Amino acid sequence: MHRETWIFGYGSLIWRPAFRFEQMAPGYITGWARRFWQGSTDHRGVPGAPGRVVTLIPEPGARCWGMAYRVVEPDLDEVLRALDHREKGGYARHDMPLFMADDAGSRAARTAIVYMATPDNPDYLGEAPLPAIVAQVLASHGPSGSNVEYVLRLAESLAAMDADDAHVAELARLIRAHERATMCRSDPPARASTTQIAETSL
Repeated sequence: MHRETWIFGYGSLIWRPAFRFEQMAPGYITGWARRFWQGSTDHRGVPGAPGRVVTLIPEPGARCWGMAYRVVEPDLDEVLRALDHREKGGYARHDMPLFMADDAGSRAARTAIVYMATPDNPDYLGEAPLPAIVAQVLASHGPSGSNVEYVLRLAESLAAMDADDAHVAELARLIRAHERATMCRSDPPARASTTQIAETSL
């Protein structure tokens, strides 16, 4: 029987794993919170104009939901090589206890590989007020697409699994509000009817 390894994704790996796996299921890790504190110069931004993507910060009592993927041993080296390249912008592998959504209250944890960016990497941006993060996200675009898409896809993916994350949800709400306001400002004024034009010309 082949050994199996679990990989836990809490950012874009939730909706775009792009590697071979045998099983996927919602899961969570404890004691860590997801934050948009990592700079991205290779996916959602460019050098000199980084986007913001998520990493994990210690937070006692926190529960971070994401997607867990089971990878069998014959595929593991190839999968990890691809992920190491994908996550090369400041992320490193860490082993963490993983709990699955369908464990029916069991306290038993699996061990999962988690890619996490810590404050000692050169692209780390750290904490900022949400309005400043929103402004940076709105202005950022990289080889993998817009930073706005990243935020909204993450928020939608978490909502689809009924996972609460106040930081992500509020950031997405502010971005959607900005987009709605921008659309309203850019809408052309309604064209006056023929009757209105005739009346105003009298």
